[in-house]
Amino acid sequence: MEFDDGDAPLLSVEDLTVHFSVARAGRRALPWSKRATVHAVERVSFDVRRGETVGLVGESGCGKSTLARALIGLAPVTHGSVRWRGEETVFGARRDIVQLRREVQMIFQDPLASLDPRMTIEQIVAEPLKTQRPDIGRAEARARVQAMLERVGLNAYHLQRYPHEFSGGQCQRVGIARALIGEPRLVICDEPVSALDVSIQAQIVNLLRDLQRELSLSLLFVAHDLAVVKAISHRVLVMYLGRVMEFGTKEAVYSAPMHPYTRALLAAVPAPDPAVERARAHSLLRGEIPSPLDPPSGCVFRTRCPQSIDACAGEVPVARAWPLRRGNVACIRVDEG
Repeated sequence: MEFDDGDAPLLSVEDLTVHFSVARAGRRALPWSKRATVHAVERVSFDVRRGETVGLVGESGCGKSTLARALIGLAPVTHGSVRWRGEETVFGARRDIVQLRREVQMIFQDPLASLDPRMTIEQIVAEPLKTQRPDIGRAEARARVQAMLERVGLNAYHLQRYPHEFSGGQCQRVGIARALIGEPRLVICDEPVSALDVSIQAQIVNLLRDLQRELSLSLLFVAHDLAVVKAISHRVLVMYLGRVMEFGTKEAVYSAPMHPYTRALLAAVPAPDPAVERARAHSLLRGEIPSPLDPPSGCVFRTRCPQSIDACAGEVPVARAWPLRRGNVACIRVDEG
């Protein structure tokens, strides 16, 4: 199934905020100790439609994985709204969580660490069926597990083996099979290829694309590799220090990026031609990423932005639509081109 941008969103996120309270550095975590707040995710809004892949990119520590986990209740939501198929999801309600996890599954970053070493591959892949579909008998469950393993490129003789007997790429295929066995509508991929070799990354990305087409899946694909995101995504959301910098179609973001941070990320991607790479003028971002314990006032990117002005410190830019573009940009200077 091809993505149709006229479809109603499966997942709608509005002003999602995630804060963590932690003990201040160098102090023991006692009940009366002064606490600090980690601003992990700040007022993030986006949607994912049926059959679509939304790529979520940014540097390490920008809140990508926290956002992904918050969407399925694995991280606490401080503020904001998450709607699944038009209905508000209340993370404190067990019924909502159970229903959401039947239709939304997750593939994790570390393929080996995400699998229980004491369980066989058959037990690992079949576990969601036991939880979500107790009406399915043992013989049918085994048949479904075998069919799913074959679908992801493994075989029936892998059923009784354990995770430590597999390579990283094979373990990730097991993780994909486990995520898909319950027939979800949306799969959140939390950097699923970052721990794999480049050649294996391409295989996993191609596998996800094929499965998406065959099973009519929607994907939220989290990564820091812009080349991988470009290969699989329809739209791209760029995050920095917990906030959305730019969100638009893949074509718009990659061919004509509007935000200085997006341009900096794309400029850091090496060109495949050595001659072209040597001739390029590289402009590295200045300074270090600020701490989410004490983010800058105004635009969080201003301390490293080559185009920042005094006004950037006093105003938090709101992601807004840009004329003739299919997307949003959060920058007060975007009108200047």
